[in-house]
Amino acid sequence: MTAFSPFRRIARSCRSQLLRLVARSPSSIGRLLPRRFWTPPPGTIDFGDFGRTEPISVDFGFDRGVPIDRYFIERFLERNSSIVCGRVLEIGDNEYTLRFGGSQVEKSDVLHVDATHPAATIVGDISVPGTLPDRAFDCIILTQTLHLIFDMRGALAELARALKPGGTLLITVPGISPVDRGTWRHTWYWSLTENALEQLLASVLAEDGIEVETFGNVFAATCFLQGLSLSEVPPAKLDVLDKAFPLIVAAAAKRLPQ
Repeated sequence: MTAFSPFRRIARSCRSQLLRLVARSPSSIGRLLPRRFWTPPPGTIDFGDFGRTEPISVDFGFDRGVPIDRYFIERFLERNSSIVCGRVLEIGDNEYTLRFGGSQVEKSDVLHVDATHPAATIVGDISVPGTLPDRAFDCIILTQTLHLIFDMRGALAELARALKPGGTLLITVPGISPVDRGTWRHTWYWSLTENALEQLLASVLAEDGIEVETFGNVFAATCFLQGLSLSEVPPAKLDVLDKAFPLIVAAAAKRLPQ
């Protein structure tokens, strides 16, 4: 047995090198093999720049470029751009209304809590009943806002009431995400799963008018948590969906004609 030990050591070394090679190969090649071949064996992980206890950016990646979550948010809105039409309400500003609605938009409204905000056409808090006009909007765009409201269901009920029959709420919420350290740190209450958003929307709108989807995978989530920007990651890796890692959860929720 001892005489063969050098050969066994060589075999183990070759296998280890093969595992490293497969683990670093493109997924289209490496993942044709069983998981044990493309998963790096214990003790071979190279943490590199991620081997730190503080993120690369503490500002979601804004200080490095466009944050990764915006890639998913804007893909969702682009795919639903035909819905951004008629009278449209957006929260905070009307950037996405103009970008994705364009000439389809007949009237653009902006809701803001600050009455001095120059873009505000409606002032108030959507968690307060009666803030919005009844049955007024063909489309409401609510991106990355619901998690800042403790009474999420109350806010959604107000938005649902403000939709015209046949109108649609386009909403995105964070799933896997850092918590803001700045302006919103005291009102950052929630992160949501696909099931949670669907159930919340179903409590104020008909279930058959709700389409919920998720975006993200472990690579996207890791890079976003570290604060990398969109320009620093390959988009092809962001396009892979793994529902176990919901970075962004989005929904198009329609108020059905009554």
